[in-house]
Amino acid sequence: MSLSVTACPLCSRNCGLEVDTQEGRLAKIRGDEKHPISQGYICQKAARLEYYQNHDDRLRYPLKRQPDGSFTRISWDTALREIAQQLNQVKKQHGGPAFAFVGGGGQGNHWGGVYSSQMLAAMGSRYIYTALAQEKTGDIWVNGRLFGSQLCHTTEDIEHADYVLFIGTNPFQAHGIVNARDTLKALQKDPARTMVVIDPKVTETAKMADIHLQLRPSTDAYLLLALLAVIVRENLCDEEFLAHHCTGSEAVKQALLAIDTEDYAQRCDVPLPDIERVARGFAQAKKACVRVDLGTQHSKNTTLNGYLEKLLYLLTGNFGRAGGNNLHTYLIPLASNTDERKKGLRTAAHQMFPIGGLYPPNILPDEINHAGADRVRAVWVDSANPVLTYADTQAYRDAFEKLELLVVVDIAMTETARLAHYVLPAASQFEKVEASGFNLEFPANFFHLRHPLFPPLEEALPEPEIYTRLLEKMGLLPTTFPVLSLLARVEPRATARLGYLLALQLLFKRKPFLQKLASSVLYRTLGKTLPPSLAAAAPLLGLAVGYATRYYHAVKKAGLEGSRRTLGNALFEAILASPSGRIISRHDYADVWSLLKNPDRKIHLEIPEMVVAMQALKQAEVASDDFPFVLMAGERRSYNANQIYRNPAWRKTDPKGSLRMHPDDALELDLAPGAEVVCESARGSIQVFVEVDTTVRRKMVTLPNGYGLRYQGGPPAGPELNMLTDSENCEPFTKTPYHKYVPVKIRKVAGAAAS
Repeated sequence: MSLSVTACPLCSRNCGLEVDTQEGRLAKIRGDEKHPISQGYICQKAARLEYYQNHDDRLRYPLKRQPDGSFTRISWDTALREIAQQLNQVKKQHGGPAFAFVGGGGQGNHWGGVYSSQMLAAMGSRYIYTALAQEKTGDIWVNGRLFGSQLCHTTEDIEHADYVLFIGTNPFQAHGIVNARDTLKALQKDPARTMVVIDPKVTETAKMADIHLQLRPSTDAYLLLALLAVIVRENLCDEEFLAHHCTGSEAVKQALLAIDTEDYAQRCDVPLPDIERVARGFAQAKKACVRVDLGTQHSKNTTLNGYLEKLLYLLTGNFGRAGGNNLHTYLIPLASNTDERKKGLRTAAHQMFPIGGLYPPNILPDEINHAGADRVRAVWVDSANPVLTYADTQAYRDAFEKLELLVVVDIAMTETARLAHYVLPAASQFEKVEASGFNLEFPANFFHLRHPLFPPLEEALPEPEIYTRLLEKMGLLPTTFPVLSLLARVEPRATARLGYLLALQLLFKRKPFLQKLASSVLYRTLGKTLPPSLAAAAPLLGLAVGYATRYYHAVKKAGLEGSRRTLGNALFEAILASPSGRIISRHDYADVWSLLKNPDRKIHLEIPEMVVAMQALKQAEVASDDFPFVLMAGERRSYNANQIYRNPAWRKTDPKGSLRMHPDDALELDLAPGAEVVCESARGSIQVFVEVDTTVRRKMVTLPNGYGLRYQGGPPAGPELNMLTDSENCEPFTKTPYHKYVPVKIRKVAGAAAS
């Protein structure tokens, strides 16, 4: 048995782990006390990661689908040669937009995304569809308008705040904040601090809160507007902050003064005195911040919700300081900066524009079914299971069956892989170099490059090798780089790789297209000089040089030594030598203003589209009469996670993924606990089991995400949520699905007894 360190891939926190490994197994798992952020913290889900590493759905060799739907084992050389030929043919006959990429760097598989992103350049396509684009694009768009770039993203300094608003999030189960349960307990126990939860459900976090505003599902915009209207009406804005750091505040305040707070309180079913109490408490606190998540981002008015929650901390001056909300730096950007007004970016069928460089998964089936010659014909799926996790499962199944080419790269035989023409087995996250993709901390930021614990399973390969070989087969990447390889091998350590970097720069200047394939170029050259287990980390050199150049003083404050020419290499070496991760920058809170991208270094509060949306909300409906219940789909529970857990035996509780329903609703429908029912939406229906639960509102039901997988090809283990969701049930602007507002009806299965 040997001791190693790694991290948990189950959520954005990537908490550090210390593990005992034995014969390819994770024998014992505990928190890594040397991790600079989590410092030994661990939750119950991470403790069962052996169920991810070793299970019977693991892929062991490349597969090719046969006409009868079965799969035949083939060699890597055959698979990549045939795929390369077909990709080149699609590109030649139909052009780059006939190709779409799905996933990439998903489900904790972040470092693979550094390599998989090269496929868009290889195919000359811009179409990438990710989970981020069905969750966060409303937020990304608002950030672009407020701060000057869609790459600007805010984080919350909960650890130092006196007053915290949790809106549409349950960190006790969903995490998303530093050492969630410890942080929540510290908030709860401190009488000088206040925790407020805004959620339709009495979540575990809500039970710990000082105040819980249990609003109607999907009425967040009404509640947020009422809070803001009270702040403006009672002159609780930070006028000095607004004068120095913002533009457009007067127009925003005038729009908020028109809000009828009593009417909006009734619409969201929260007593007005409670709204006023929270508005005053937040505005008058010395240090206050806001944390939101999918509860507001998968609800109606998702983009408006993102705007309003930011106005809460901007109008009150809780930005750019300890205990407030702040911008942060990235080592690996999660998105890019795009403008919907730019021509040539829209899709063929929906004429949809990208946000943050990403396209919404809701529209992909229509882009495949599109009758025009410019339809999507080939799709590449990496570290994603869109058939199960994106809205409208049936639409995805039907569309994927029509593709000329579908390739899936994954560690397991997923529901999407079963529809593919080729299935390529990837190494697990413990069998290759991995990294923390969500390093979103401020003022101290960190990065964790995880070393592999095991060799890949049988013929499985890490993504860096898969994509580099494929690019070579496509004839886009040379198989040798004599000068770069020589410099990488013989250049003395004292030069901080300056000769190699200069040669790399000259190569890209001479052959610009190769810069788009830079990850594989560094992998094939610099990677061969690194320890064999870390060869795939070679692109980190370019990222580290860029980061150290942009944030030179902050990187120096993190303890790195070097000049402006050598600091990036020093950062690269330090990360390689830190198996538990390390702090890569230390900023001052005042540095937030240097991260703004508006030329005047101010926040532009007035977004005309959002002001119009605020006014139009007065006529919006807050409930549907078509179905009597509102389903909040994708609830986080004790034993559900993303799709990397396939064996249902990993769950200690809630093995069926029960439908939670208020006892009065169950009584009204004559349903006993454990009764089997049909949950039906306008799109489809599934059978589930009832759990009576007083934490949900009346006429509201919940189902968890992460279920519905067909382990070993068997029946779905738990609810297939996206049989209920409709791609058209989404926000018109961003196409973000209303997963937290799915109108449904519930009926008892005839003859079924309670279990």
